Amino acid sequence: MTSKQRAKFRSQANRIEPLFQVGKSGVGDTLIKQTDEALTARELIKLRVLLETAPEKPKEIAVKLAEATGSEVIGVIGGSIILYRYNEQLHKKDNKKK
Repeated sequence: MTSKQRAKFRSQANRIEPLFQVGKSGVGDTLIKQTDEALTARELIKLRVLLETAPEKPKEIAVKLAEATGSEVIGVIGGSIILYRYNEQLHKKDNKKK
């Protein structure tokens, strides 16, 4: 992914609300499954890490989630994680509308 693409996704992520919070339980099977389903539906998602209670740093959590879901880490800013995974089915729908 190029830096221009990454910057574009970061700017789009400014407008979206975090879907999930990562707290004291950290990265578990449930969070991975929910993140995977959200990436399939939306491609670009934001998560919030509760810095006081999370067992790991946000960057470590982002890398674990990205590896588990096959996504890319767009950015980690403070307690916010932005993930992206391309979904061909969503783009097929866009092409049919045109």
